[in-house]
Amino acid sequence: METSVPGGLRIGALSKRAGVSEHVLRAWESRYGLLSPTRSSGGFRLYSETDVRRVQRMRAYLADGLSAAEAARAVLAEPAAAAPPPQDPVVVRLAETNGPVSLRSALDLLDERAAHVVLDQLFGALTVEAVIRDVLIPYLHELGDRWSRGDVTVGQEHFASNVIRSRLAALSPGWGGGRGPQVLLACPPGELHDIALLSFGLVLRRSGWRVVFLGADSPTGDIERTADALEPDLVMLAASDASRFDAIRPELVRLAQSRPVALAGPGASAELAAAVGAQYVDDDPVTAAERLEESR
Repeated sequence: METSVPGGLRIGALSKRAGVSEHVLRAWESRYGLLSPTRSSGGFRLYSETDVRRVQRMRAYLADGLSAAEAARAVLAEPAAAAPPPQDPVVVRLAETNGPVSLRSALDLLDERAAHVVLDQLFGALTVEAVIRDVLIPYLHELGDRWSRGDVTVGQEHFASNVIRSRLAALSPGWGGGRGPQVLLACPPGELHDIALLSFGLVLRRSGWRVVFLGADSPTGDIERTADALEPDLVMLAASDASRFDAIRPELVRLAQSRPVALAGPGASAELAAAVGAQYVDDDPVTAAERLEESR
């Protein structure tokens, strides 16, 4: 596990603190000179609290709709300010180490109150992106595997999914506002799993995108009519089963002929995306959103 070290933060620790992937941090450093690391005696890059503040300010500008290049210029033009107080590393380590185990235990026991206490601790110690990428998405994948083996019941799986979904949905009010590009998010007919899509939308919104979320089991006619009316910069469709996409191939082709379309989730594939003229997204929701924002 990456931690802070005397003299600064390793890039993994900076990623945890700021909620931005190491890939994006390196891109911001090399392209825009946003970060100014020093070198440890062992040759590792070490980042300061000033670097933490710059990443936080970068994200704030992105949320206001600026492009990455514009946001970086704005951050670097700001006068020097006092660095924010460092986050207690013990609290962060406890959240990273104990949070996933405690969350699994609470959800297995159908204890909603305990689950929300754990989620409060996680969101208090880590960024939204870190909680989604490092805790919730791995947990949901594991939950699906346990369900397929018969280790948890359908009731437990539904309970856990609903608790997590409700918590993420509570973070979404106002995500249609802003000045950035617009994305339309939907699951095709019959697809009921939309947590990954919801997570994708949350991360994009925090980077300044305007999100229109249709969610699970969306009729293709409604998706097309909404896309025609809003003319979004991107239509993202996600499914956990390839049959959901196979059933609407003609509609996908038609949709992709008029605007950028991306397909995501276990039901998507590079072959399918190429066949219908769409982009294939195979990253986790947080990384996918970051790569999309980076390409702006």
